[in-house]
Amino acid sequence: MSINSNDKLNISYCTSLTQYKRRKTRVVNIGGVPMGGDHPIRVQSMTTVDTMDTQGSVEQVIRMVDAGCEYVRITAPSIKEAENLRNIRSELHKRGYHVPLVADIHFTPNAAELAAKIVEKVRVNPGNYADKKKFEVIEYTDESYQQELNRIKEKFSPLVQICKEHGTAMRIGTNHGSLSDRIMSRYGDTPYGMVESALEFIRICEDLDFYDIVVSMKSSNPQVMVQAYRLLVQKLDEEGLQPYPLHLGVTEAGDGEDGRIKSAVGIGTLLEDGLGDTVRVSLTEEPEAEAPVARALVDRYTQRHEHSEIPEVIKISGNPFEYSKRATKEILNFGGDQVPRVIADFSLVDFDIEVADLKSVGHFYLPELDKWSMNDLGCDYIYSGDRPINFMLPNGLREILNYSTWLSHSDKKNKLPLLSLSQWKSIASLPSYYFLSLSTSDLHQWLNEDLSRVGNAILVLETENAHAMADLRRAFYALNEKEVNVPCVVRRVYDNASDSQLNLYAATDMGGLLIDGFGDGVMLFNKSVGSKQELLGSQKTNNSISFGVLQASRQRMTKTEYISCPSCGRTLFDLQETTAMIRKRTDHLKGVKIGIMGCIVNGPGEMADADYGYVGSGKGKITLYKGQDVVKKNVSSGKAVDELIEIIRQDGKWIEPKQVTEV
Repeated sequence: MSINSNDKLNISYCTSLTQYKRRKTRVVNIGGVPMGGDHPIRVQSMTTVDTMDTQGSVEQVIRMVDAGCEYVRITAPSIKEAENLRNIRSELHKRGYHVPLVADIHFTPNAAELAAKIVEKVRVNPGNYADKKKFEVIEYTDESYQQELNRIKEKFSPLVQICKEHGTAMRIGTNHGSLSDRIMSRYGDTPYGMVESALEFIRICEDLDFYDIVVSMKSSNPQVMVQAYRLLVQKLDEEGLQPYPLHLGVTEAGDGEDGRIKSAVGIGTLLEDGLGDTVRVSLTEEPEAEAPVARALVDRYTQRHEHSEIPEVIKISGNPFEYSKRATKEILNFGGDQVPRVIADFSLVDFDIEVADLKSVGHFYLPELDKWSMNDLGCDYIYSGDRPINFMLPNGLREILNYSTWLSHSDKKNKLPLLSLSQWKSIASLPSYYFLSLSTSDLHQWLNEDLSRVGNAILVLETENAHAMADLRRAFYALNEKEVNVPCVVRRVYDNASDSQLNLYAATDMGGLLIDGFGDGVMLFNKSVGSKQELLGSQKTNNSISFGVLQASRQRMTKTEYISCPSCGRTLFDLQETTAMIRKRTDHLKGVKIGIMGCIVNGPGEMADADYGYVGSGKGKITLYKGQDVVKKNVSSGKAVDELIEIIRQDGKWIEPKQVTEV
């Protein structure tokens, strides 16, 4: 798709790039809980109990509803599970729970047609509802491709008619990893292919006058996911199709902090643009743990429209449907082709930094060896403000001081100054290398100054606007419009946010920019009170989140990534236990991506982004993958982790774990 970067009128996926306005969609009624329009953004999740276990499913659904779920999805892989949805629904009603149920369908149209007569909504995956995936490349003429579309319409139309007759809603849910061979052959493994996969089914629905549709574009890669949703909305508008509500989710996000950050980078970025009518956070945890995370993401936008005004965008830069990094010159190790840097912000703490304190940001002094060691989350710079560090830092770690403090310090080689705008304007001779702190309002003033004297500046950009991501993005557009190509670090300071809020907020505000190629570094601080040890714990969290956001946005890979599905009734082993076991053995493998999938539905396709895969293929049996290629089939689950490690070893990517002694 061609986008003229000089013409923002070509961008219709977002109502406003600067003012928060939620996209107005068609209202879809789902069992008396409507979605879209002016209705609240809904929260949902999916059961993990075997669908044939009626009582187990009912108890889990009740826990999910009590945790905040407004819709509950249940897998129905065959006729017998689809039929048992009737029993689950009946028992829930007896218990006083009338939550709308959604049947999740893969491969089996007959199960979908039965489920549509029982529950309030069915979810179909265009990649496997009428197609089979054999990882084959097929050459299609326009005529043969149209024949395939006719075949799909014939197979899909009965479900549409049943949904119309029974007042059942439908989610057309594309997954990046399960695009059909037909779509892959024509459009490739791209957001464009994801969108077209859904549009084929949407066009059939509209031809049959069926509009109770919700659409999703899920991927385990937040960057791909964001681009696909944006492109979907753009295409719906361009083709004159209905503005259907959107179901947002990053699939196979994983667990813990990483799973939450990865989810927030994708979901939060779209919520910032006013997109999204229901949210599901896919964690490899109990499903009732997902709803509070989704609610925390959604609740940020209940009053977002009241934010301070942001100047309208005059000229956009880049293509929101395709990734490109903002072009900058390299200064020190910022910008150019360098990965984004992490600056640990100690400027607001009330204590002097000691040697042992640096372990909170990944640097460890080993007294018995009299040397420093660094883990994968070792920060690149420390901003100490007006409290200079009085010991020699490890090689490669540099310190940033406020300008007035730097001026009076004897070591101007290893310490770098941070200037305010007023200092920048008043200094006749600027330092050879320096950081320049600018608020977004300062930036617009600075851009009207004489920029020929900028020299080797690295901007540190921050905002106090509640609509932070949009305000900062607007600043990057302004920099590009003025052709100012110096690197820019994004700084975010939060006021006593909880750890659970902080990873979601930072992942949204900074990750959303990184997804669009904006930002050459991150600096995160959370204002809090407590003992020195508590504050150092907060710094450790800030540092971990910073690296997590860079990894989730695909800008800097510093640790092992686990692409693990959230489990469902199809799962053939305990996903949480297995993920923890694999993580324990492999979490030292920097930059390696391992997919852990409970069944073949979430198998080689869904883990398309992984280097290696561990997929349930039968009771107690595992199939191991390298990329999308099967390496070993039907491995005993008791031996599968050892076999996985051996595959990684033979591939030359295995590193023996080492112990780091902490002081």
